[in-house]
Amino acid sequence: MKYQRLMKSYFITILAALMYVVYTGCYIPEESDKDILNDKKPNIIFVLVDDMGYGDLGVLFQNQRAMKNNRNEPWQITPNLDQMANEGALFYNQYAAAPVCAPSRASLLTGRSQGHATVRNNQFDKALEDNYTMASVLKTAGYVTAAFGKWGLQGGQERKPESHDWPAHPLNRGFDYFLGYMRHADGHEHYPKEGVYRGKKEVWLNRINITDYLDKCYTADLWTAGVKKWITEQSNKKKPFFVFLAYDTPHAVMELPTQPYPEGGGLNGGLQWIGNPGYWINTATGEVDSWTYPEYASATWDDDNNPATPEVAWPEVYRRYATSIRRIDDAVGDIIRLLKDLNIDDNTIIVFSSDNGPSNESYLPEGYKRNNPSFFRSFGPFDGIKRDCWEGGVRMPVIARWPGHIKGGLKIQTPSMLFDWVPTFTEMAGLPAPAVMDGVSLLPSLTGRGRQKESTVYIEYFVGGRTPRYADFAPQHRGRIRNQMQVIRYGNYTGVRYDIKSADDDFEIYNVEQDPQQLNNLALNGNMKDIQRMMKARVLQMRVPNHSAPRPYDDALIPASDNSSAVMGYVYKIYNGEYPWVPDISGLKPFQQGQTGHISADVIKSGNIVNFSGFIDIPEDGEYSFTVMAKGKASLRIHKALVIDADYGYISGTYMKGFLKLKAGRHPVSLTYLKKGNEAGIYFKWKKVAS
Repeated sequence: MKYQRLMKSYFITILAALMYVVYTGCYIPEESDKDILNDKKPNIIFVLVDDMGYGDLGVLFQNQRAMKNNRNEPWQITPNLDQMANEGALFYNQYAAAPVCAPSRASLLTGRSQGHATVRNNQFDKALEDNYTMASVLKTAGYVTAAFGKWGLQGGQERKPESHDWPAHPLNRGFDYFLGYMRHADGHEHYPKEGVYRGKKEVWLNRINITDYLDKCYTADLWTAGVKKWITEQSNKKKPFFVFLAYDTPHAVMELPTQPYPEGGGLNGGLQWIGNPGYWINTATGEVDSWTYPEYASATWDDDNNPATPEVAWPEVYRRYATSIRRIDDAVGDIIRLLKDLNIDDNTIIVFSSDNGPSNESYLPEGYKRNNPSFFRSFGPFDGIKRDCWEGGVRMPVIARWPGHIKGGLKIQTPSMLFDWVPTFTEMAGLPAPAVMDGVSLLPSLTGRGRQKESTVYIEYFVGGRTPRYADFAPQHRGRIRNQMQVIRYGNYTGVRYDIKSADDDFEIYNVEQDPQQLNNLALNGNMKDIQRMMKARVLQMRVPNHSAPRPYDDALIPASDNSSAVMGYVYKIYNGEYPWVPDISGLKPFQQGQTGHISADVIKSGNIVNFSGFIDIPEDGEYSFTVMAKGKASLRIHKALVIDADYGYISGTYMKGFLKLKAGRHPVSLTYLKKGNEAGIYFKWKKVAS
């Protein structure tokens, strides 16, 4: 695949198209990007932990606390993750798609924002959409794929559990292998067979329940041993591999492992898969829920902020929390050591992140103090925790390591989203991402080659309750009613809305680079009227309503584009390439382009992909229907809203409809058509819905 800069145009119609391209944030990467795709496809490992905060990572925050040595501010350590960051890239501004696990993971896996995902809010155990996923696109690109740990997106709750008939089983969503918890609630217990605090849970190996064999198996150890075994088996094969490793720790009960982390690490040390009933992994001995890292077991702190009084021991719940994170840290170090032992380290990218901000839940029995993220300030320099749309609930601790490709010690400040990783991995595999995805490739930021496209930093979420009243939080954030919430980022500015009543509600606007705790609401000073108006427009222009997660702005009319001088009609660009899906054309080079008054396959004289971009003139406010039929596949966006997905599972030649409520004026349209076979045909029509 070749890349180059966008060709400059000297015609007003082409200029109009480029204005639309700028509006949607598209670009053609630099020519220097192309050599990355000539390399051998890298192995990919994505490590996702549960409820670990931005501030829990040593290199991001905890090491600063340690350097201060304030005995009233306890700290924890993550030496292996810190080393991973020193050898790779550290993201300072990457966001989860939602501040709770199910929607966050669904967006991560599908590459779609919460404005388009089908799993939203607290829809635990809802089926992951049957569409392109991180696993399925990589499998199509020639990868062997495996998932380990927490799933919780299986669907089929009305079926009997013993039927094993989950519609969105990982094996039905692009994975070749699965070892883990299927149900969301199972991830609250970290000893599946003993069920120490939450009762016995089920671990599945593909479609077989193996729980009865798993005596004394601490899940973080079990998943790590399973990953090491599987990677070792794949290392001598010709296909590249993709691993999705989703730890169910440190969240929920915060149980302890049975013993110290085994010495050595890698191929012959560290955690090992034994596979014998009753002794499945090499740490399946000793006493369950018993072992704490010595530095935490003996840790003390100045609980009353008075150096004259004796220090006291850390409360039990925080020793457990720190041990859970340190265990993951050791596991990541163990896996990296394995990659080195197998001589595949230089051809493997490993990404580490969390699914949302830190939780205040411990799920431990009465007598244990409730977990308070303020103890370690797990939310870092921000306010907010899990279920909050303040920065602390959605800003993630993200590291990427890829020796020889990512410069060690790289600090990435550019805002991005977790769902950007699907297009990133797809480009690494030599393909453009599916057009239905909202993410962008992060390869330019990771490698320093080319220009980074702007990410769509957008979050919507509903939950009852309030932001905690922690003393560390700003007074104006304490006890804030949550309900309907929304976040959009524009450059250094973040717009936040809590307890939304309508689309007209103002955003609180913060410069989060200068004001990470979001103390100074710039919307109050009267200088943010243009940004306020833009944010209100954009949050409507980049989403479609979902009946299972109603929002108070679902019926709001989508504002027209500010580009009132745009020439009507469409600019078409024709591309060539054999792709299994309608591709995101922003990274492709057209070999022909021109202008047309209407969308038709007649413009295709050669090539098999065409994108039509332009504006439609909506005569009056109201609801409009959009109809597409393709002899092949197609994808339609109005603004950034995905209106019609005639791609995955689409039956060629059938008509599909979508609906949007639009204000009068000019609205940008982008329709990408992928011809399949010898017959070409694309139909597009829009009209006002009769009231």
